[in-house]
Amino acid sequence: MKKKYLPSALIMYLNYFIHGVGCSVLGQALIKDALAASWQVEAMAITAISAALGLGRLIALPFAGPLSDKLGRRISTAIGSASYAIYLIGLAFAFNAGPNGGYQIAYICAIVGGIANSFLDTGIYPAVTEIFYSAPGVAAMGIKFFIAISQMLLPFFLGVTVSTTAAGLTSYNRLFWICGIAYLILFVLVMIFPLPDADQKAEGKKEGLVESLKHTHFSLESIAMILIGFTCTGTFQLWLNCAQNFAVENVGWANPSIMQTYYSAGTILALIVTALLTRKIKDVRFILVYPAICLITMIVVLIGKTQSLMILGSFVIGWAGAGGLLQIATSVCNMLFPKIKGTVTALVMIASSLCNYTILTAASKMAPSQVMVMNIVITGIGVLLGLYVNLRYTKMVDSVEQG
Repeated sequence: MKKKYLPSALIMYLNYFIHGVGCSVLGQALIKDALAASWQVEAMAITAISAALGLGRLIALPFAGPLSDKLGRRISTAIGSASYAIYLIGLAFAFNAGPNGGYQIAYICAIVGGIANSFLDTGIYPAVTEIFYSAPGVAAMGIKFFIAISQMLLPFFLGVTVSTTAAGLTSYNRLFWICGIAYLILFVLVMIFPLPDADQKAEGKKEGLVESLKHTHFSLESIAMILIGFTCTGTFQLWLNCAQNFAVENVGWANPSIMQTYYSAGTILALIVTALLTRKIKDVRFILVYPAICLITMIVVLIGKTQSLMILGSFVIGWAGAGGLLQIATSVCNMLFPKIKGTVTALVMIASSLCNYTILTAASKMAPSQVMVMNIVITGIGVLLGLYVNLRYTKMVDSVEQG
């Protein structure tokens, strides 16, 4: 790692700090209630807006990854920052529109937000692993660390930005505006500071995308790795977006927003501990162990239905479900396909986004208890995929080493 890239790395990570607000704010019960009141819809209907983020990712990822490999990480990240600003500022306009198209505006803005997320993923994941090339797994988990810090602070952000409109409605538009403007500032900064792939391209060292794809072989093991992007996303996204509703309707907890803090605390601790453990334990082992822990936890929560279990469940899912599992899967895939990191990152994120859109859309029409059962099933599939990948891991590594 060269010191000149450290400011660039910080800029990359700050993009995900704000993303921590953008990707989880619609899952907060307080936000759902405020938006539902403005648009005159049911609170669970807001989950469909979260699903639109997944739809936007699905639209953009097929070309965002190759674009990152061909034009560079800077262009991809800049597009992501600018698009995210549109999404967050658009939510403020959507709230003000009320029942006269507010829901529809928010849905369109969420699609733009999903597109933004696609370009950030395919630009920043490869960029930070190229900057911290000696510890790519830790570099990728650093992304989740910044997201988790933001999510842990989200209840505080909500408290200091809440206001009341002239019509008596609760509004969080200040938060949307602040985050949107911050993204515009990051857009400018990412165009200024240097990145490793841009320097290599200037020196003529970068291999073309077509040449890289010619040497790429996708085995059953690597396909299973990509599918884990679907299952691990289902685990933490369904919890993040619907667990508070489960606490309200099935546990009788009037204000479960504190669950977000425990969830984020679990994520942050997991990232630190996991980063240390990866020095002695292979990254791929976590792909089996962490989903298994999530599976057991959700079964206990579904059966127990108490506030204490909801808090414990939030911490554990934050740790084992959101504590860098998707980032580890992406890092392992990048190791298997070192010449097309942007493209293979896109493939993992396509699986993740497909989960976001389909599963959250389905959840918006289901009772919270049914969503919990669905999450258990999806996580169980993830455990089976993780078991298969671990059993075949040696063959995967041998295949890469043999070219």
